[in-house]
Amino acid sequence: MIKLDIKILYQDKDIAVCVKPPEAVSQSPGMPEKLSELLGGEFFCVHRLDKGVGGVMVYARNAVAAAKLSQMTAERKLEKQYMALVPDVLGCDEGVMEDLLFRDREKNKSFVVKRMRKGVKDAKLEYWRIAAVDGIALLRIKLHTGRSHQIRCQLSSRGAPILGDSKYGSAAKCGGIALWSCSLGFQHPTSGKRMEFSYAPVGELWEKFEQYIQ
Repeated sequence: MIKLDIKILYQDKDIAVCVKPPEAVSQSPGMPEKLSELLGGEFFCVHRLDKGVGGVMVYARNAVAAAKLSQMTAERKLEKQYMALVPDVLGCDEGVMEDLLFRDREKNKSFVVKRMRKGVKDAKLEYWRIAAVDGIALLRIKLHTGRSHQIRCQLSSRGAPILGDSKYGSAAKCGGIALWSCSLGFQHPTSGKRMEFSYAPVGELWEKFEQYIQ
């Protein structure tokens, strides 16, 4: 069994904010059980990160908090930002990507399509090119929608698959997917207080960009 190094950024009786290791599964069986081992009590997954993707997540510690955080997620009030490493081919230092995505559940993969039909959802993100080293660009990404594999699919559709993401066309062998949840903002489900958390990417994938991600 893999021993996971889970960092706790904040906790109270209603929520826990942590850094999910890339190899962990965000939903049960996975992170909720690991958090229970660390902190005691029950944990509810209210948003997800793909396996292979690490970074900041919030978990509810009771059903009431879970319902409120899930509603925030559905209403796009859980503000998420990511960092990604991609081939430096996008041609613009910043931009907006808007697409229609179809998720093929059998293949567990999303595709950009041209028209709305059953199973198709709109997808929108903003990106900023922070730096480029040896033909690789560091992007900061703000999600406006939270579709399955959205960032991975939208970048791949423009010829810029995330490094290490073989499912979406990357040939790079780098021991993981170079996508990281670096920032999370939301209102506390009980107090209503504004909460913001950030954590820089860690690991060999990101070493060349260390000066830009601190």
